[in-house]
Amino acid sequence: MPKNVRKLRDEDINPCLEETDASSKCLEANNYNKDMCTEYFLRYKACRKFWNNIMIQRRRNGISPDMPTAKDRKEILEECTKRPY
Repeated sequence: MPKNVRKLRDEDINPCLEETDASSKCLEANNYNKDMCTEYFLRYKACRKFWNNIMIQRRRNGISPDMPTAKDRKEILEECTKRPY
């Protein structure tokens, strides 16, 4: 597997891996008709926006690494009453 593909499949790097997989599966199931998968795309976009805002906030506060690890992200999501995206 190429390095860039492995990087995208790493839970510590890609916080929206679940949404990525769901949208890909939807496309495959619907013969790549994008209109059928709009909900999955919007959820992925909201996920990326949420974690990007977290990353920006951590950068401003001087917290390293910018993106929380998979374990830390799980704790952040558990603090929310429901998934923010």
